Parts: sequence; structure tokens; C-alpha cells
Amino acid sequence: MRNLLIISLDTAKANDSARAGTLAQTIGGIVDDQKPESVYFTEIDGVRTGIMVVDIETAMDIPRIAEPWFLAFDAKVEFHPTMVPADLEAAGPSIEAAVKAYG
Repeated sequence: MRNLLIISLDTAKANDSARAGTLAQTIGGIVDDQKPESVYFTEIDGVRTGIMVVDIETAMDIPRIAEPWFLAFDAKVEFHPTMVPADLEAAGPSIEAAVKAYG
């Protein structure tokens, strides 16, 4: 299942990595291992943040994705199941059933 991840790096830990000259290398290594569909880096609430779209087949994949960020940067990692338009279209009958039952 496609998931949107929001990865907020601990500022002190990321600063230490930047000072050591390893920030980009460490992030690049994690991204290379995880092979996201897409990845972007930005700032959210004043914190270095990565936004990635990854495929998670089972719950057992969650530690494989989250642990490198926890260990390298004491990061906060959020997982949000996500749909593309085709997924939403395919969900139409389920939405209609919910409307009939609860709407």
C-alpha cells in the first residue's frame, strides 16, 4: 500500500551530522535503501523534514522504513496511507455503500 511519510529530523542530531559532514550522505544512503516512489525535503515548523511516498506491503515493512530515520536522526516518522486517483475511483462502490448505510 502506498504511504506518505513525513520524517521530521531532530535538530540537534541533524546539526551534529551536518557539522560532521555526513548529513547528505546519511540521508542519501537511507533513501537509496528505501527506494521511494518520490522524496522531497523541506522545512515544517522550523524542522528539517523529508516527505516520501513508499510502498508498504505489510506491517512488517514499517520498522525497515522507520528505524534508519530513528537511529540516524532521532526522527519523528509519520505514516499516512495514500491513494492516487485510480485508487479513489476503485473505492467508489465502498463509498456508495457507506453513504447508503450511514449517510
